[in-house]
Amino acid sequence: MSQQRENAVSHRDKVLTLDNMNPFVKRVEYAVRGPIYLRAVEIEKELKEGVKKPFTEVIKANIGDAHAMGQQPITFFRQVLAICSYPELLEDNSFPDDVKQRAKRILNACGGHSIGAYSASLGIECIRQDVARYIESRDGGIPSDPDNIFLSAGASDAIVTVLKLLMYGEGRSRTGVMIPIPQYPLYSAALSELGGVQIQYYLNEDNCWAMDITELKRALYAAREHCNPRVLCIINPGNPTGQVQTRQCIEDVIKFAKEERLFLLADEVYQGNIYSEGSEFHSFKKVLFELGPEYSNTVELASFHSTSKCYMGECGFRGGYMEVLNLDPGVKVQLQKLVSVRLCPPVPGQALLETVVNSPRPEEPSYPTFIKEKTAVLAALAEKARLTEQTFNTVPGIVCNPVQGAMYTFPRITLPQKAIDKAKESGHQPDMYYCLRLLDEEGICLVPGSGFGQKEGTFHFRMTILPPTEKLKLMLERISQFHQRFTQEFS
Repeated sequence: MSQQRENAVSHRDKVLTLDNMNPFVKRVEYAVRGPIYLRAVEIEKELKEGVKKPFTEVIKANIGDAHAMGQQPITFFRQVLAICSYPELLEDNSFPDDVKQRAKRILNACGGHSIGAYSASLGIECIRQDVARYIESRDGGIPSDPDNIFLSAGASDAIVTVLKLLMYGEGRSRTGVMIPIPQYPLYSAALSELGGVQIQYYLNEDNCWAMDITELKRALYAAREHCNPRVLCIINPGNPTGQVQTRQCIEDVIKFAKEERLFLLADEVYQGNIYSEGSEFHSFKKVLFELGPEYSNTVELASFHSTSKCYMGECGFRGGYMEVLNLDPGVKVQLQKLVSVRLCPPVPGQALLETVVNSPRPEEPSYPTFIKEKTAVLAALAEKARLTEQTFNTVPGIVCNPVQGAMYTFPRITLPQKAIDKAKESGHQPDMYYCLRLLDEEGICLVPGSGFGQKEGTFHFRMTILPPTEKLKLMLERISQFHQRFTQEFS
């Protein structure tokens, strides 16, 4: 039988094909691990096979994976997790007493005294209590109820879970979700999968990517012609843009949400990554309560945090939480049911979260090492944020806003018309063509701005600032040289 005949028979015999699979899934796109990333993996294989390139390694600056970029784990976290994974280490005298105490507490809270057992679906109760205390401390004493805390597999899982609850209606009645542009593509991907309507509102690049109430109103009123806007998503500090919204901005957004009856989703996973002088993280919950009972008792809010970012960078453990406020009691029951379907969040991730929200105190033996390591990580990130902004702004054709927070920069690049035309001929967006050329010629993997959304006629790329300082300097130099060479080629 010919290969063509075999393929035809094989296709006919399949119950599931591209033609009859879930159409929403086919609409899902995720630029962070899209074509650029896949090409980077191919190039890595070619290098291992001895194929000669103008570089010796691929630098993956496409994703905020701190440990993959060389950041060292915090000793306290890993010591507690080591004992949780292998309780016999409790007999090892090389572990400090506070490490053993934390590990015992976690193990005693686990069914069967093992992190290999399922936990409660909402997460281990004592960890949820510690998360509530952590939030209260962060927000200056504003109460946090453990019953409103849901532990999760990173923040992403919790975000998608809440979005599931919010999807409703058909046609022009379908739920519309306002998302920032540029956005983290989790949101557009989740909305495609769930059948929601994406409502784009643009951040103000000329004002360091600030939110603008006039723009929110424009997007909302236009969307009401074709859907039912019910949700407003905010990412603060910003991904991919690296901005930190001011307290006044957050206050204005909360008032807007109350006036327009919008459910707020506050993605605050980078809350510990603040670099610029004058920038400060203000949680949406804190500002909500400071506005008084008119807001704190009515505006529906789900806020999210993760162990994957900040100074921790523990992406692989998939630890996180969400706090929900003013949820309808019946809906809360449905949320509890929905998270129960997945049995429980990863228990090692819950254990890691416990070490973050219940970190060493000044009087404890692990504190000096812990605070030294934490301070060093954040200081290095702040220095790399400044270095990135300063370097890019010396290159003609690249404009970079201050990296106030998070782990990324999203500079605007000016591309010659000939380059734009060449990209179209090759079937690519101009910034995708630019990033593919950069990858092939310099071995640097970035994500084009078109994967996050951008204003028509502008071009950007997202780059993480996570590589070690010396490697980052080399990367910035090579990007700068490439940009000038690319521009000259098409001028």
